[in-house]
Amino acid sequence: MALEILDRLAKSEDPSIRYLFMREVLGKDENDPEVKSTRQAIVTSPNVLQMLAARNPDGTFPWHAYSKWRGAFWTLLQLVDLGYPPGDKSLLPLMEQNYAWLLDPDRLKKIPEINGKYRRCALQEASVVLIAIKLGLMDDRVHQLFDLLLKWQWPDGGWNCDKNQTASHSSFYESWIPLRTMHVYAQQFDDERARQAAARAAEIFLSRNLYKRKEDGTVMQKGFTQLAFPPYWHYDILAGLRVMSEIGKLTDPRCKDALDQLASKQLPDGGFAAEAKYYQVTDRVVSGVSPVKWGPVGKSKSNDPVSVRALGVLKKAGRL
Repeated sequence: MALEILDRLAKSEDPSIRYLFMREVLGKDENDPEVKSTRQAIVTSPNVLQMLAARNPDGTFPWHAYSKWRGAFWTLLQLVDLGYPPGDKSLLPLMEQNYAWLLDPDRLKKIPEINGKYRRCALQEASVVLIAIKLGLMDDRVHQLFDLLLKWQWPDGGWNCDKNQTASHSSFYESWIPLRTMHVYAQQFDDERARQAAARAAEIFLSRNLYKRKEDGTVMQKGFTQLAFPPYWHYDILAGLRVMSEIGKLTDPRCKDALDQLASKQLPDGGFAAEAKYYQVTDRVVSGVSPVKWGPVGKSKSNDPVSVRALGVLKKAGRL
């Protein structure tokens, strides 16, 4: 592998890149002084300051929590993925926006149950539980959301918001973040229900080699093999492999095809490209706006946020 990418990531101006490089590629301990100081620097990094700049004096955003991609929901979820350190109480008003939205009694009454299966975009509740645990912003409402996720889990182990009566399988899109959440919740609270829910959800992905149809081994969705950052709610093999790494399943033989696919995408400089992009940077008031440009997009140029995550997965899998 070309060393150019390693040098660039190690010296990145973005402390989030440096932090993930030290933790996931170099394997440094979380308590290493350099790791700790680098992680703390994420709080005042230009990208994070830009993401939080629109907050009102009371700490909230002037738009709905789910506003794509600048609302409280997406912003906090992005902070988790950047490695933002836990315990920042200034983020609590954004958490309150999420709770006010998700736990609105009128909203909860409208969750449909069709043919014995709840149709719910479970990534929403799951993400807020994940955020609360990862950012150290927990209260009892975390358990309320967790209980709802258990209630809504489908027989095959995942979740789905498809209102079609004939829908029979869980959605990758709606299940990959809840899988992360079940694992993290089980670790945080030593909860056997969460462990079992995570094991069931993991099988949805593993039984399909993370991206292939069971019937004929073909790719389920073209986007599943196109790397992107941020993925937001979208799913791809890098997102799937990172989840498998988190839950200790990366050595499962059923991850091999996805690992091969990921490794095949490595560029001559050792990095990986962002092959898809799900946001735009604009001053116009439209959906899908990011306040940050997350690096180049295209098949021929390395994207550092994608590269550090891909290299981290390959290192954990013994592929570097």
